Amino acid sequence: MLKNAITQEIVNGQTMLGIELGSTRIKAVLINSENQPIAQGGHDWENTLFNGIWTYSLEDVWKGISTCFANLQKEVQSNYGVPLKKLKSMGVSAMMHGYLAFDEKRQLLVPFRTWRNTITAKAAEELSDLFDYPVPERWSISHLYHAILSGEEHVGDISFLTTLSGYVHWQLTGEKVLGIGDASGMFPIDTASGHYDTEMLDRFANQIQDRKYSWDLLSILPSILPAGEQAGVLSKQGAALIDPSGMLEAGTPLCPPEGDAGTGMVATNSVKKRTGNVSAGTSVFAMIVLEKPLSKSYNKFIDRVTTPDGSLVAMSHGNNCTGEYDAWMRLFNEVVQTLGFSVSKGEFYDKLLFKALEGDKDCGGLLPYNYISGETMTDINEGRPLFVRETKNSFTLANFMRSQLFTALGVLRIGMDILFEEEHVAIDAINGHGGFFKTAEVGQKMMASALHTPISVLKTAGEGGAWGIALLAAYMAQKKDETLSEYLDSKVFASAEVTTVEPTEEDIAGFNAFLARYKQGLPVEKAAVAHLK
Repeated sequence: MLKNAITQEIVNGQTMLGIELGSTRIKAVLINSENQPIAQGGHDWENTLFNGIWTYSLEDVWKGISTCFANLQKEVQSNYGVPLKKLKSMGVSAMMHGYLAFDEKRQLLVPFRTWRNTITAKAAEELSDLFDYPVPERWSISHLYHAILSGEEHVGDISFLTTLSGYVHWQLTGEKVLGIGDASGMFPIDTASGHYDTEMLDRFANQIQDRKYSWDLLSILPSILPAGEQAGVLSKQGAALIDPSGMLEAGTPLCPPEGDAGTGMVATNSVKKRTGNVSAGTSVFAMIVLEKPLSKSYNKFIDRVTTPDGSLVAMSHGNNCTGEYDAWMRLFNEVVQTLGFSVSKGEFYDKLLFKALEGDKDCGGLLPYNYISGETMTDINEGRPLFVRETKNSFTLANFMRSQLFTALGVLRIGMDILFEEEHVAIDAINGHGGFFKTAEVGQKMMASALHTPISVLKTAGEGGAWGIALLAAYMAQKKDETLSEYLDSKVFASAEVTTVEPTEEDIAGFNAFLARYKQGLPVEKAAVAHLK
């Protein structure tokens, strides 16, 4: 689309906005009527460990969103010479799961408990047994039941329980709703009805009936909407939260708020059955859209969630991915600066990550664990980043970098082995997105080796979940008689540029050897947690 036409769409309020609150960055993407990104804004933020809980303050949520939007406004003004005042539609996405509990006065009862917390192991295990359904530690119901088992006083005062995207959407519109994908990370979903599973709701009610709370679970959960439905409009108060300058007008329709897993599926065109995507950044997870239900539950290994339009998805999730090698990168950069040199961040990452391609296929025997936080799948309940080697190992920079990339995928591969080897899940394509894939070829090659599967990356995948939620907002506003996958195929990805990397037999064998050593060394990681308090 020509610049003049884009400018006219901005002035006429025909553009669509997506905002996503990720683990380390809040990002806003503005798209035109052809679903092309035309401007973006960002804001970096970090979680904190407060009283043993990984959290973000609500003040930081709104500071981040307003800063992000202000940066977007600056780019719009700079590139097109006009202010952004009104929108055709918009949507909000955020990291899934977690626990945001409010009382009837809309006051937060306890600090936000994010997906990263692994304090809910006992609760998740009991719920998985109760439901005969895998309930991960990250899910909102696990956090709620943990609070109940722990006798936390605030539980009786809960009036509304939601996720981060649901909270932001509520403040912007007044609507207590959630997209079905994000809702599937709160409580199990009946994909036939598109609502919370009623039998499991009843089992939970019976389980806690002796507590005599004034609420029942369904009354405090958000209502569920699928992709394409309208989920409220931006209020004056909501517009002021996004844009304290007062320039942004109220009245914009919003699509259902979604989780980052769902927006990742949209941004990689992976909502059809037999497709999948891998999101690799602070955490790592693979989402495979299933043709049929799994034969049994795989508690702690495979989660069951949904696409934004309600199809069943199998999810293999690792809490940790790039965080530890980012820490090593900062250390290496400090060395470079100490020696009096300066290199741009992009060039620095590219140079070091490309060294991984020169390493031994099995990383020369080097063994790191990137556990900044605990990992459910390997029964590690706290984080202890660790690097282990034998004196006989080949301790080179190339092997070190390769091992850091391989360990970022260890937990993911353990879960995916179940889908491929035990369930024989058929898949036509796996698309990758996230920071792990920023360095061309390297991330794809490592992921293909780990999953022994070709990995594709769309040119637009770098726009991430903020673009994904903007596309969901566009689908709501522009759809005709078409499904979400039909809309994405015809209106978004018809001429998409794709690069695909195939794994070699040598690379697959190298990762398999690394994974065997990774599993063998887990008692060392557990000992670090036990003895380094």
